[in-house]
Amino acid sequence: MRFRTWIVAALGLGGLLLLIIVSMVASSRKAQEIYTQLDQLNTHHQNVDTTLRRLRSDVNLSGIFVRDYLLDVARERAPEYRESLAEFRESNKTTVAELLVLDEPQAERIRSLGAQLDGYWQTFEPVFDWTITEKIFRSANFLRREVVPRRESVLAIAQEIEELNNANLAAQRAEVARRQAVFRDDLRRLLWQTVLLGVAVALVAVFRLRTLERRSDEQRAIAQEAERQMRQLAQERDAAQEEERKTLSRELHDHVAQVLTALRMELGRIERTRAPADARIGAAVAECKTLVDSMFRTVRDLALGLRPSMLDDFGLQAALEWHVRDITSRYGVNVQLHMEGDFDILPDRYRTCVYRAVQEALTNCVRHAKARAINVSVTRESDQLDVSVTDDGVGFDSARRGTGLGLRGIDERVRELHGVITIGKVEGGGTTLAIRLPWPVPVRSTEVQRARAAG
Repeated sequence: MRFRTWIVAALGLGGLLLLIIVSMVASSRKAQEIYTQLDQLNTHHQNVDTTLRRLRSDVNLSGIFVRDYLLDVARERAPEYRESLAEFRESNKTTVAELLVLDEPQAERIRSLGAQLDGYWQTFEPVFDWTITEKIFRSANFLRREVVPRRESVLAIAQEIEELNNANLAAQRAEVARRQAVFRDDLRRLLWQTVLLGVAVALVAVFRLRTLERRSDEQRAIAQEAERQMRQLAQERDAAQEEERKTLSRELHDHVAQVLTALRMELGRIERTRAPADARIGAAVAECKTLVDSMFRTVRDLALGLRPSMLDDFGLQAALEWHVRDITSRYGVNVQLHMEGDFDILPDRYRTCVYRAVQEALTNCVRHAKARAINVSVTRESDQLDVSVTDDGVGFDSARRGTGLGLRGIDERVRELHGVITIGKVEGGGTTLAIRLPWPVPVRSTEVQRARAAG
């Protein structure tokens, strides 16, 4: 079973992403709970504190209210003061009830506070029945002995409840702080888990990718070596093929053509030595001479088709001019050849490459493009050699470029010489095949002579 990197990487990254999402959701939820708890604590403390302050305020106001009543000598206002005091008392009861709801843990103390308040308010009941004389003589002792101690007792209980409320707030805040510390520890732990998981995924991915890159480099090196060997084999094949063509062409020209020439001469001698009255021999000799002439033309065409000897004897320009004339006479196509530069110093590989490229291009223009006019240009521009063949045919399908053996052969020859080949459409119809080759390094004249002599 093959080990697939993308599965491990996908699982690792998916787990990492899931861990991040879970940690974010959990952290957000935990933080929201802590913020909600803090808000509830603050709200509860404020409500309890506000209620106690209102209770103390009512108690203090009640003392001031009773003092004002005792100082007031008008007896007819006693019902009004009694009613106002009853309102204070009801307000206190309501406040105590609210305090019981707000602070259930202190219910016993709050009930004790309520009982103290009931006793405190009942202390004022007889005061409203006093006469003016009683107000004057009993008010001071009454306030000092009855009202002030009870009020102080009520305020002390309220203060104790407030202190307990503050202590409870501090304890709860300490608990919230502890939970915040736990929350921070959880965040750190999640962070480290995420980091460790990310590091593990990264290490696995990097290790696997490094292994794949190493294998890819090895496979690329193998492929490049195979390609190099294939190119070398192709070059050796082309060189052997050209050498074989050259040999066959010379054999046809030097041996077969000479034999045919000798046969033609022998037929002429036979014709001259025959008896004048023997007409049958004359007809047979004439027929043989016709066959020999046809065979001679066929052998010459075969020799020139394999490799024209003028390419080696007279150079590239002569060979191309002959080939253009042959195409024109054979197919009736108007072929214009333009050559600019000194091509005599070109090595054999360059001459062969240019000649074969132009030969294949002209063949394609005539057979496939149905061209009627073709322009061939071979020029030298500074340090490069440019070759172009342009026709007015039906065009070229770029999708079929890799299927033609002829174009593949041209491409291999051009790449062997570190050149570039491009094929493009011409505006208005037609195709242009362009080749650009680097100009070869000049060789000494003696080497040229040796190359020509060996050619």
